[in-house]
Amino acid sequence: MKVAVVILNWNGRLLLEKFLPSVVKFSEDAQIYIADNASTDDSVEFVRKNFPSIKIIQNQTNGGYAKGYNDALVNLSEDIYVLLNSDVEVTSNWLTPIISEFRKDTSLAAAQPKILDYKQKTHFEYAGAAGGFVDKYGFPYCRGRIFESLEEDKGQYDDIQPVFWASGACLFVRAIDFKQVGGFDEDYFAHQEEIDLCWRLQSANKKVIAVGTSKVYHVGGATLGSADPKKTFLNFRNSLFNLFKNVSGPQVYLTIFIRLCIDGVAGINFIFQGKPKHTLAIVKSHFYFYGTLPKLFKKRKTFASKKRYFTINSIVFKHFIARYNNYKEL
Repeated sequence: MKVAVVILNWNGRLLLEKFLPSVVKFSEDAQIYIADNASTDDSVEFVRKNFPSIKIIQNQTNGGYAKGYNDALVNLSEDIYVLLNSDVEVTSNWLTPIISEFRKDTSLAAAQPKILDYKQKTHFEYAGAAGGFVDKYGFPYCRGRIFESLEEDKGQYDDIQPVFWASGACLFVRAIDFKQVGGFDEDYFAHQEEIDLCWRLQSANKKVIAVGTSKVYHVGGATLGSADPKKTFLNFRNSLFNLFKNVSGPQVYLTIFIRLCIDGVAGINFIFQGKPKHTLAIVKSHFYFYGTLPKLFKKRKTFASKKRYFTINSIVFKHFIARYNNYKEL
């Protein structure tokens, strides 16, 4: 089983300099690729000079995470893609436990390792932690992370468990399955496209798991930090995309309406926090969503899922009202 570790890069010379050595050191059995999204810095030249074993894929435009990976993966021949953020430090034996699961189960389509915080290595990291889920209204949460509440890693998730989505920060995906469901939806640009992908994979009766016997350390926010209103816009808009594309039946319309109300409360909360730009980002995300409904209707006919996608009605209520901060309390 051939493995491709593919790192998407855009003007990331400093990140590559810092994190590539661990990837090269601990990925002996994989071919490493840098997929460059039309960088204007010297990052590609740096890789060619210092890591000659790494292959360069030169994308013509910066199409974000979704298009960047779609373009990069189209001509690769490996069986398993490992889509790795450029701000991730990998560890010894990080590939073996997960690749072993792909060998054992042909219905396994996607997986992730345990993702810990590079800046606080005793705790889980926001973008994926130990595997993700969504509630009825499309809000994501993880084993080890509920909104901004991050658990300390005490070995509580050192297991192999089914999850609803695997993190795009370190996403293992079987090549044939990725291609059969059409890859990433390029309208997302960045953020939550991995949730949509995993949803579609499961609608095709494939499995998604988290493997806690493998671990990596993720910096997070290297491209867009949590303080950036653009990130707020992308997260809220793409979450609406996820719901409308993938929730089956007429209940999707009530779900979207309730989601509108919840997002309205979030927008008011941002105003009280002195963050009016984030409120505006939420408003823009909804107007953008409504403006793309004709296009989304076509996608919905292709991808609408009959699979039950949630076990919790509202993670917002569980966390902000009932005060649950730990996944195992839910």
